[in-house]
Amino acid sequence: MAKRSGEKHQLILEAAVKTFARTGYHRTRIADIAREAKVADGTVYIYFNNKEDILISLFQSLMNRFVEELISELDRCRNPNEKLDTIINYHLTTLGNKPEQAKVTQIELRQIDQTINEGISKPLLSYFQIIEEVIEEGKKQGLYRRSLNTRTARKVVFGAIDEVVTCWAMSSKPYNLIDLRKPVFELLVKGLQ
Repeated sequence: MAKRSGEKHQLILEAAVKTFARTGYHRTRIADIAREAKVADGTVYIYFNNKEDILISLFQSLMNRFVEELISELDRCRNPNEKLDTIINYHLTTLGNKPEQAKVTQIELRQIDQTINEGISKPLLSYFQIIEEVIEEGKKQGLYRRSLNTRTARKVVFGAIDEVVTCWAMSSKPYNLIDLRKPVFELLVKGLQ
């Protein structure tokens, strides 16, 4: 069984982000990740079973950190609209400041098989739950339509943010992703009201 923590574990995950972003998941070899991490190929196998395990571990690590930090940000918010704005801002800022990570999460993870999909779905559910809780809170406070289907509304909120990031990650023309915070918030909050 592979080790799941430590400095080299993190070093390999960081190297995987760079390598997957540069050459794509399918074209990346374990040797490429090892070279980027400046470790022997065999060292990678001490921490991970295979390339799929690296990608799943990478996404789980990123999403766990993302959700923990987002919860901390939301704790400072006073109402559902402020929480929605914080979710949008946090999502756009986090990925806008990490273009390699954005390329991996927005492009490479979309071209994967069912095994990897199952491995990455659980951390996403935590994020989805946060969005649904904000929508429910807004409905209870009368800020959002009570007739809204919370699950559908969550899909629209996440889908809008996700698509904005994907377009930015795929764009050949650079622009500031964070500049889209206000228009995305206005569009979404008006749809929820």
